[in-house]
Amino acid sequence: MSQSDISPAELEARLRLHRLPEVGPQRYHALFRAFGSASSALSAPASAWRALGLPPASSEARRNPEVRDGASAAMRWLEGCKQHVLLHDQPDYPALLAEIKDPPPVLFVAGDPGILEKPQLAMVGSRRASRPGLDTAAAFSKCLAGAGFVITSGLALGIDGAAHQGALDIGGQTIGVLGTGLQKLYPQRHRALADAMIANGSAVVSEFPLDAGPLSGNFPRRNRIISGLSLGVLVVEASVASGSLITARLAAEQGREVYALPGSIHHPGARGCHQLIRDGATLVETVEHILEGLRGWRSMPLSTADLFTHSCHPLVQLLQAAPHTSEALACASGWDLPRLLAALTELELDGHVVLEGGRWFARAS
Repeated sequence: MSQSDISPAELEARLRLHRLPEVGPQRYHALFRAFGSASSALSAPASAWRALGLPPASSEARRNPEVRDGASAAMRWLEGCKQHVLLHDQPDYPALLAEIKDPPPVLFVAGDPGILEKPQLAMVGSRRASRPGLDTAAAFSKCLAGAGFVITSGLALGIDGAAHQGALDIGGQTIGVLGTGLQKLYPQRHRALADAMIANGSAVVSEFPLDAGPLSGNFPRRNRIISGLSLGVLVVEASVASGSLITARLAAEQGREVYALPGSIHHPGARGCHQLIRDGATLVETVEHILEGLRGWRSMPLSTADLFTHSCHPLVQLLQAAPHTSEALACASGWDLPRLLAALTELELDGHVVLEGGRWFARAS
C-alpha cells in the first residue's frame, strides 16, 4: 500500500464512503470539506447529510453491511504485492490529475504508482481500428515511450491495446485506466496485457470500487482521468461517434494539448480525427509534431542541455536541498507543471534525478 499520513481506520472509512450509492467525486469532496474526514462524515447525523443535498439512499447505506464488507475486502487487497491506493489529499497523488475539476478522491493502482507522476501522453482511438491504424498507434507509442513519455490509455480493444503494447515492446512504461474495478477487468481479452503491464513496471488504475462491473456510464467518466493524467491526448483513429472524442473534449477543457492523425476522406474511422482538426486540434503526421509541442524540442528553451549544465540546473539544486513532489517543486521553482515535468523527464533520462514514492530526488553525480 502507498505511504500516507492517515490512520488505517480513516482509510477504511474513506473506502466505505467511496462505496456509497450516489456518492461520486463531487459529493465525496463536499462531504470531506464539510466534516474534515471520512470518519467524521460517516458518523454525522442524517440531517447534516440532507443539509448538504445528499440523497437519503446515500446516508442510509452507511449502515449497510455490504458497504462495510466491501471496504474491508479492499483493505485486504491493499496488503497484496504491487497493490496500492492513492488518496486526493496525500502527497503521492498525481499533481496534474489533482488540477481537474472533479479529481477522483480514491484511485486504486495495480503496479507502480510512481509512474502516475511522470509526464504522460494519452493515446486513444477506435475499438474497431483498421490494421494501418493499429500499426500507426504502435509505432507512435514506441517512439513516444522511447522519448521518455508514459503512454496512457483505456485498455480497450483496438487503438488502446496497440498503444499499451507498443510501449511495452520497447521497455517503456504505460498506464491503463479502467472503466471497471481492478478485480473486474474489462475486456477480459486484455487480461494478459494488463498482467504484463503490472509485472513490468507499468500500472493499471481505476477510481471505481474493486468489484465494480462494466457499466456503460462509467467508461465516459473514466476518460477524464486519461486526459487529466496527461500533458496531451493523441487521437489515432476514430469515428464521429467515438468515445475518443469525449476524451479529446475533456482534454481541451482541462487545458491539455489535443492531437489528431488525419486519414483518408473515404475512411469512416478518420472522420472523428478530421472533426477534431477542424475544431482546433493539432494535425499530426510525425512524432516530431508532438514532441515539438510537449517538450519544446527545437522551439522552446525547455531542454536542460540548452539552458544549464546539470550540476547547476535550478531543479537539481532544489532537489539537492530536499526531495519534492512535482507539485511542491512547481511551487518552489515557479515553473508551470507541463514545463517542469518535461524538464524532469530529460533530467531523469540523463540520470540526474529519480522519482521514488511520489517524490523527486537528486542523484549523486
